Amino acid sequence: MTVEQISHNISQISKSPYLNQSTATPAELRSAFHLQGLSPAKVESFETQKKRALAQLRSKSSDIEKYVFLAWLRNTNVRLFYGLIGDQLEETLPLIYTPTVGTACQNYSSIYPFLAPPGQPDGLFLSINDLPNLTQIIQNYRPYPQDPSLTPQIAVITDGSRILGLGDLGVGGMGIPVGKLQLYVAGAGVDPRRTIPITLDLGTNNETKLNDEFYLGLRQKRVGDDKFFPFVDAVIQALTSLYPKMLIQFEDFSSEHAFQLLDKYQPTNFCFNDDIQGTGAVILAGFMNAINLAGIPAKEHKILFFGAGSAAVGVAKQLAAYFVNDHGMTEDEAREMVWLVDSKGLVTLDRGDKLAEHKLYFARKDNNGARFPDITSVIEYVRPTALFGLSSQSGAFSEDVLRSMATLNERPIVFPLSNPAYQAECSFEQAMVHTKGKVIFASGTAFPKYTDPATGVVSAPGQGNNMYIFPGLGLGGILAQPATISDRLIYSAARACANALTPEERAQGLLYPVLPRIREVSAEVAAAVMAESVAEGSATNQEAIQLVQNSDKKALHHFVTKNMWTTDGVEEEITTFASHL
Repeated sequence: MTVEQISHNISQISKSPYLNQSTATPAELRSAFHLQGLSPAKVESFETQKKRALAQLRSKSSDIEKYVFLAWLRNTNVRLFYGLIGDQLEETLPLIYTPTVGTACQNYSSIYPFLAPPGQPDGLFLSINDLPNLTQIIQNYRPYPQDPSLTPQIAVITDGSRILGLGDLGVGGMGIPVGKLQLYVAGAGVDPRRTIPITLDLGTNNETKLNDEFYLGLRQKRVGDDKFFPFVDAVIQALTSLYPKMLIQFEDFSSEHAFQLLDKYQPTNFCFNDDIQGTGAVILAGFMNAINLAGIPAKEHKILFFGAGSAAVGVAKQLAAYFVNDHGMTEDEAREMVWLVDSKGLVTLDRGDKLAEHKLYFARKDNNGARFPDITSVIEYVRPTALFGLSSQSGAFSEDVLRSMATLNERPIVFPLSNPAYQAECSFEQAMVHTKGKVIFASGTAFPKYTDPATGVVSAPGQGNNMYIFPGLGLGGILAQPATISDRLIYSAARACANALTPEERAQGLLYPVLPRIREVSAEVAAAVMAESVAEGSATNQEAIQLVQNSDKKALHHFVTKNMWTTDGVEEEITTFASHL
């Protein structure tokens, strides 16, 4: 081996955040690939590395400092990062995604230089000015040296226009696709080398960002639809031409654009929108289990949504599909079980204002001209059994609202789903106190357990975390390779999630499995998606088709789990990588 070859090997392996294991690199590999002297002589165990990383994480004084530390770890030592996340999921999940990711997105331009070492990208930024060179720029994204056969399997794309409940954050939205893809890896074992987080920089209408000297995006107002849609078309075309089997997930686009993009691409492309479909599916899964606890026949429920954006309508459509699929209702009957409330009150066809397109499906026409301008009047009129919040209005589910729900129902279903926590419609403690412990509760963000001061009984809140759905849905899609992600596949993911509760979890009255079981849940969701893909005739992976057709659930589950990436096997991967040099 020449000096030049040795130097190249050292550079490729020692600087790779995927291959370089730092102090855990075995002595024989250090010798074989000329890595001696590039770290202290002691060879440490992976467990010792994780203990040190956890101690460093806990030494940070704020959540945003912890976010920056974890981002740096991910961009310098991938396996150590995911080893730590896997061991400490409940502690680290709120740091790598909601609620901390919201703060990270707001401050992204300030913290960006500290998220990764020079030359290591934190994601792929595609500007409107890049239109003539999109294909080449996408090919430039190579965060890890790797086996050339490892083409990307999934991209999460945002334009930063509606980040969580925080609004237009421009390129600061990159924290969302980065975070989502971390959850794909941690929750379902998607190979981190085969993921692409993408932010489309089309400008921003956020004046604070435009006037911020550190803002890293284009300093211009967002482009209009005449430029927005052709640019997204060009991006999708470039991605699919380079990687025809890649799954595309749309994330945190403005409500109108989110629905328009889904309507345009879902029928022909391998894609889905997590805000609309993933949120709808995970809330449906919790609602399926909530119905069993409420003790009211499914057809007698009245479901009220406070908030009428893309996420709310997406959830409402999933619930309506459930009543059609599982309870034999017609589409019109299922639709009549849903009421929407926006900033102007109950959404009705005769309200006098021009309704956004996505609200029309559930707009009421049975109000006989009456107006209901606020949530209190709507509750009195509708007498709902279930109340869902997707409004980003903190405190919207007031003491009076919660007391009304408890008066109307023996076990009221209350799901305040807005993120982050400070924008949730109510907290778990408020829901428990004002319903006297009767509530069936799930939130969109994590809340602490509640201890009844009179009895000492500790109750745990449900969390309608999309992580229960999208990682397994994505993995199932990757393994089955359907041409599109149909509504049936989304529904199968929700049903599998609802069925994933263990007998012990059901006995505790839980709506969702405990989070440490997320890989088990994702495997069940993925297997269900694969089975449904074969049943509807859309699957193209012959191995997956054969397993499903053989009706061997154990073999199918094994196929899913063996395709989940883990932190093991680095020595073999270094050797394989070196053979390609």
